[in-house]
Amino acid sequence: MIARAKTYYGVSIGILMVNARFRRFPGDIGNAQTWPFPVQYRVVEEATPDRVTMIHQTGLLEHFKRAALELVDGGVDGIASTCGFLSLYQQELADFLPVPVATSSLLQVPLATRLISGKQRVGIITFLEGGLKAPYLEAVGIDPGTPVAGLPADSEFVRSIRESDNTVPYAVLRDEVLATAKRFHQQYPDLGALVLECTNLSPFAADIHELLGLPVFDTVSLLNWFHGGLRPRRF
Repeated sequence: MIARAKTYYGVSIGILMVNARFRRFPGDIGNAQTWPFPVQYRVVEEATPDRVTMIHQTGLLEHFKRAALELVDGGVDGIASTCGFLSLYQQELADFLPVPVATSSLLQVPLATRLISGKQRVGIITFLEGGLKAPYLEAVGIDPGTPVAGLPADSEFVRSIRESDNTVPYAVLRDEVLATAKRFHQQYPDLGALVLECTNLSPFAADIHELLGLPVFDTVSLLNWFHGGLRPRRF
């Protein structure tokens, strides 16, 4: 096997960043302290939060392709993204790039469905209430009838991301996320597992698990799995 020419070495995962300035706490994909392995970031300048959560209308594919290719040319062995809505581009990016692609934590929904009883369902918690439309689910093989809950449009969580406000305390965001998770479980008591679409929800995954007692899968679980395949441990 001929080794690929690289500019830098030892970084397996390149992460496409949304262009925003809100606070990214440990556990967020955009906080490098989240990862037990090195990652390389690349901001997609055109991908603001409002545009990336409407990519079925805003047409950002070529911008993501170009940024991803720059990461691959630099030396990464796989591509990820900081927004679960990139599920819409999963196949296009995988077809375009010479390395594997894991755009969205939503890729885990079909697997999580196989892990639980047939009497239970997987639920998805997303960035914005009503924002995760069927095309984003269908693009990665998810039944569009899958239960979905989002943060309220008037929440500090949504506002701080849209406005790039980095001053909102962790406790405020945590309380909003847990309130959404609790309402979701009350509405769908047959939930057997949760998948967090939004990468900014991951800092609260352990709290959601503690509150509801359900398995919680997110971008952290996805990328740890992804990295395990890109850089298998030698025994």
